[in-house]
Amino acid sequence: MKLKEYLKVIEKFVSDYLADTHMSQYVLGLSGGVDSSLVAAITKSAVGKDKLTCIMIPIDSHPDDLSDALDLVKQLDLNYLIIDGSNSFHATVEEFKKQGIELDRGSLSNLKVRIRMTILYAYAQKVSGLVIGTDNKDERYTGYFTKYGDGGVDLLPIVHLVKREVVEACKIYGVSDRLAERTPSAGLFEGQTDESEMGVKYEDLDNYLLGGEIDEKSKAKIEHLHRISEHKRVEIPTPKEFIRD
Repeated sequence: MKLKEYLKVIEKFVSDYLADTHMSQYVLGLSGGVDSSLVAAITKSAVGKDKLTCIMIPIDSHPDDLSDALDLVKQLDLNYLIIDGSNSFHATVEEFKKQGIELDRGSLSNLKVRIRMTILYAYAQKVSGLVIGTDNKDERYTGYFTKYGDGGVDLLPIVHLVKREVVEACKIYGVSDRLAERTPSAGLFEGQTDESEMGVKYEDLDNYLLGGEIDEKSKAKIEHLHRISEHKRVEIPTPKEFIRD
């Protein structure tokens, strides 16, 4: 199946799921990055402008992130809100400091992502909506997502697309090359990029997941990331069922 054809399969999945759950709309956290840009384009095409609300949630973010997201909503004519999560983030950090606890960079980054998740779900509940996720195949396989953060969603429409396919699909929907080819980053701290955090290039990840050849060092890194992140992809563990007398 060609990518253009598969995008229509995703659109139908997105449209059918909303109808089947009898919910009113989708709610999407829009970052200005390529993955959320693609999900925005797919969702609008699938269910229409009035059944999608994009929410931008800056938390001490780089100004370019918000600027890029605003460029996309103008380009695709999307409904959107801007909800600043900075005060919530800093208030929580201060509460830890009162207890003599200094959160490390990983904890701070994940806290930002989880605050964004709570904001998305607060609005989704208000409008009887569903939170639509943006994880791609590379991120899902390596666990490059925050448990109960950007991983806390109701559906994952592009989870079977590798990064290069996400970029290509964005261009199919008419997203500008500048946004489609933007350096992947969650914008969680100064200079942060996906590839530097994962320690592997998307090109190698794509090749690995598509059955291609990559160097042994990259292969070992990918397999390590997949192994240690398995807990993010499975159902919540429970003990053996209680069989009552």
